[in-house]
Amino acid sequence: MTIELKPEQERILQEALRQGRFHSVEEALDRAIQSIAPQENAPKRTTRPPGKKSLAQLFAESPFTGLEMKFERFPDTLPPVEL
Repeated sequence: MTIELKPEQERILQEALRQGRFHSVEEALDRAIQSIAPQENAPKRTTRPPGKKSLAQLFAESPFTGLEMKFERFPDTLPPVEL
């Protein structure tokens, strides 16, 4: 296979080689291909069962949509108490 690089791509590759990030063009190409190859251990996306909505859909269709409600969260730590 013959690959033609754009001048900017070649400049980036030559700079990476000069910096020692790769020992050869082949090593750089191997790393690039590995970065786009499907990962065997990567979690697989599952499809939502029919009729189930995403969290974003639930919020968008909420009866509270458009109301200017403000929520506050209590701090995770409580002030010290003298015993």
